Amino acid sequence: MDPNGTSISPLRIGDTPPDFEARSTVGPVRFSSYRGRWLILLSHPADFTPVCTTEFVELARQEPEFAKRDCALMALSVDSLFSHYAWLRLIKSRFDVEVRFPIIEDPTLVIGRAFGMVAPKDNDSATVRTTFFIDPAGTVRATTCYPSNVGRSIPEMLRMLDALQAIDEKGGLAPANWTPGSPLMQIPENDLDAVFGAADDTGWFLKDLSEGRGS
Repeated sequence: MDPNGTSISPLRIGDTPPDFEARSTVGPVRFSSYRGRWLILLSHPADFTPVCTTEFVELARQEPEFAKRDCALMALSVDSLFSHYAWLRLIKSRFDVEVRFPIIEDPTLVIGRAFGMVAPKDNDSATVRTTFFIDPAGTVRATTCYPSNVGRSIPEMLRMLDALQAIDEKGGLAPANWTPGSPLMQIPENDLDAVFGAADDTGWFLKDLSEGRGS
């Protein structure tokens, strides 16, 4: 990060995000205090917007599911802390849902720029809907970026988290449309004998984890 709080390039998978401390709807938060558990950090374009409101209603409803996976939620936007409060009060009144995870104020875009959520020369985050999946070691494991007019899929966020946790626990790869309880796949062996010795043309690289190596 440079002295102005901007990064040269957006954060990528495998990067360690910069630490920060900021005001939030639940009091001051320090990013590094979440080490030791999973964290999903997400930005939203603005308070009092239709798509963001639907996202936060559903995130609040599903927060217990993230908690079951030992994963905290944290959000930020350029809006002020008191704008966040007013928006959350409206959400509670309209949907009878309390958003209890922290929403950070980032009016100067320092955090958004440091995380690559906005370009260094942008003056607002109106087009930003970025999500970072950060593991207990503080490493970015996955990211998504949606346009402002398309809302995130909360079931897909949970599925991504489940997949990352499953491959950490069991090794292997999560195939397309993987869901908890489905087989993971083996990482292909870099071995010519395994290629020639496979039972069929795909057996050396396309195999469930449960099948074991060398079968």
